[in-house]
Amino acid sequence: MTASEQGLQRLMLQQEVDQLNAAYAAALDEKRFEEWPEFFVEDGRYKVQARENFDRGLPLALMALESQGMMKDRVYGVTQTIYHGPYYMRHIISPARIVSLNGDVVCAEANYAVFRTKPGGVSEVYNVGRYIDEL
Repeated sequence: MTASEQGLQRLMLQQEVDQLNAAYAAALDEKRFEEWPEFFVEDGRYKVQARENFDRGLPLALMALESQGMMKDRVYGVTQTIYHGPYYMRHIISPARIVSLNGDVVCAEANYAVFRTKPGGVSEVYNVGRYIDEL
């Protein structure tokens, strides 16, 4: 494969990752939470971890889900058992950066910011961070 073909392949992969991230954000922003686990493989992992712990290699995470089943349980908990006032979310995701290609596995990173707005309220920064994905 020529350098030009490799560059085109990487660009196409980045576009695919960006489209996946956009669909992911839309599902969450539009409160289609039942779709969220479907963005992961059956044994996929979802972790929300402080940067300090990640950088130091410490395992402590605010949330660590180890499978689609655990994600479905989380969706049930959030939608059926937890009450909070109404709000709207908006995810802003940067273009992905392809970190590596290992066979069929694409490792990518993207920065994100999530804003939350309560009806009649001012938008506020809810969370900022980085997606680190193996696809």
